[in-house]
Amino acid sequence: MSRLRLVILLLVLGTLAVYLPVSHYGFSLYDDTDYVTENPMVQNGLTWSGVKWAFTSWHSANWHPITWMSHMLDCELFNLVPGGHHDVNVLFHIANTVLLMVLLLRLTGAFWPAVFVAALFAWHPLHVESVAWISERKDVLSTFFALLTLLCYTRYVTGPHLTLTLSPPIGMGAERGQLANAKNSIKAAKPAADPIYRSLFYWISILFFALALMSKPMFVTLPFVMLLLDFWPLGRVRELRAEIWWKLVLEKIPFLMLVGASCVVTFLAQRHSGAVISLKIVPMELRLENTPVAYVLYLQKMFWPSPLAVFYPFPPVMPTGAVVTSVVLLVCISAASWLARKKSPYLLVGWLWFLGTLVPVIGLVQVGSAAMADRYTYFPSIGIFLAVTLGVRDVSVKFHFPKHFIAIGAVIVAAVCLALTHRQLNYWRDNISLFSHALAVTPDNDLMRLNLGVAYQKSGDQTNAMINYRDALQINSDNPIGHVDLANVLSQTGHTTEALAQYQAALRLQPDSADAHNDLGALYAQLGQFAEAQKQCELAMQLDPTDWHTPYLMGKVLLKQGHDADAIPYLQRSCELARNNPIVLNYAGEVLASDTNSSIRDGQAALSFANRANDLTGGTQPDVLDTLAMAYAEIGQFQEACEAAKTAIQIDTNSGLTNQESQVSARLQLYEKNQPFRQSFAVPPQNDAPKE
Repeated sequence: MSRLRLVILLLVLGTLAVYLPVSHYGFSLYDDTDYVTENPMVQNGLTWSGVKWAFTSWHSANWHPITWMSHMLDCELFNLVPGGHHDVNVLFHIANTVLLMVLLLRLTGAFWPAVFVAALFAWHPLHVESVAWISERKDVLSTFFALLTLLCYTRYVTGPHLTLTLSPPIGMGAERGQLANAKNSIKAAKPAADPIYRSLFYWISILFFALALMSKPMFVTLPFVMLLLDFWPLGRVRELRAEIWWKLVLEKIPFLMLVGASCVVTFLAQRHSGAVISLKIVPMELRLENTPVAYVLYLQKMFWPSPLAVFYPFPPVMPTGAVVTSVVLLVCISAASWLARKKSPYLLVGWLWFLGTLVPVIGLVQVGSAAMADRYTYFPSIGIFLAVTLGVRDVSVKFHFPKHFIAIGAVIVAAVCLALTHRQLNYWRDNISLFSHALAVTPDNDLMRLNLGVAYQKSGDQTNAMINYRDALQINSDNPIGHVDLANVLSQTGHTTEALAQYQAALRLQPDSADAHNDLGALYAQLGQFAEAQKQCELAMQLDPTDWHTPYLMGKVLLKQGHDADAIPYLQRSCELARNNPIVLNYAGEVLASDTNSSIRDGQAALSFANRANDLTGGTQPDVLDTLAMAYAEIGQFQEACEAAKTAIQIDTNSGLTNQESQVSARLQLYEKNQPFRQSFAVPPQNDAPKE
């Protein structure tokens, strides 16, 4: 036990050390917006309404309520500080490593092979994506419950103790002479005599399986893994007799019922959200060709994990040579594993584990536009790691390789994995690094071009953003998102005529795009064409009533036209949808505190919005403090208004924002005279044509 504790401690410390940098990484623009940073239900923390939403929503084309609740709990604990979210992923990865090692020890009794497989799982660079990407919480969380499922299932079969024995032992500590003559057969332990005990772990395993499916539906293949373990190493069946296998299948009926329910719900969620790619976009012929090629590439990356990318697009045409070679290789490995099933059953089990658990994500039912993804190997890779490790162990025994030779080789492999993981992790330090590396690996990748453009735009580099958007449209001119992204940066840089053309091109390709209608409405509002802006906002709200951008924009458009009373419900709706967005809260607070229309002013509501925005920004934003001062003045608390305004002026002075400082100073003079600040948000009508 002391040796076991020491090894677990080393695995934990090694994993913590290599993944330590993620504590300082931010959120990714790739899916983290949907999952956390622009998801108001998640940002509100773990609330009853949030839990109901998690179980009833098909947001992001998935039904995984446990994953949603884990993100909600993160926001409850860490708000939008990304380091906390990253750290939770790392802790789950560490827990999965320990659970895997315990599971393999219970199943095989082979100590050092179990340690090595756990180390490969913990430190392999293919798994960086699942750990470093906050949106992939579903990977580490579902695997956590899947491993608990297998542990409880094994306990149900074998009883409370590690009673599985090998005949003769195949542990690394066994005598070489014994191992040389080993037939690698296994004697199944007698189940615990107490039927209540067995039943308890059986039903607990079902519970954990349900939690795994509600974290990520990829684990619909887990009952198949249980059947593999029934063959080896649990030894519940040795012969290919239908009645024996049928009995084991009947035992899995509760698991299979959960599988059926998960498949139906997942299909409905993905179809409802439009995530299932049609055969027109990715033909079945291309999917069938990609399947063997993807299997072989996954296998290759396990042995030679370079280069890796966050996104692999489909090639325009799949090379025939690659397809034929991949099919031949898969058939040869399958045949060899089958022929070795009696002497080395772990080869067949590990190979089928790998093949079977990848089936839901291999692309026959195409969700998204990726041909493959590193994160899909997080659980399937265990089968290959186990088969290869035990195979090397047996070969070394057969040919009398020195133990220290094998130990040195294992240490070198682990060290190389750590070094490669450290390098791969470095690409996740920021969005520009991540997407630039993906483009270095897959140059003709329009999606990564778009993401890189967004990353540059967020950093204020409009020139590089525009270059990448245009490059993306050169690769794929039929992508409406590319036209919208290019239109946004054109609008921001004053190229309004071209921006209008790009928005219109996007809407021709995708008329039901709420984002395109909303962004086009913003451009019309910028040009003073408020009737057109309202029309686009109304269309956007019909298409997506949960997006806070549209009521926020509609409220501003109505205010600019002097329709203050009509604007307030839209601003309040935007605050409800974006309770953790300080920009939205601050603007609503400013309107309610300072509008010249006394019928719509509400000092208490303004103070509530301003205080919330101030809390979210840590009391460091002068414009928020300025609004807070307006709200205090509106309710007659002029002392507090003066203090808030003076703090805003001090921050402005330290930051060199002299223009804003003069405006706040003018308002401060009013507060010192016990007078509130008033302003109109209406603007004169404009009929100017768009300008370049």
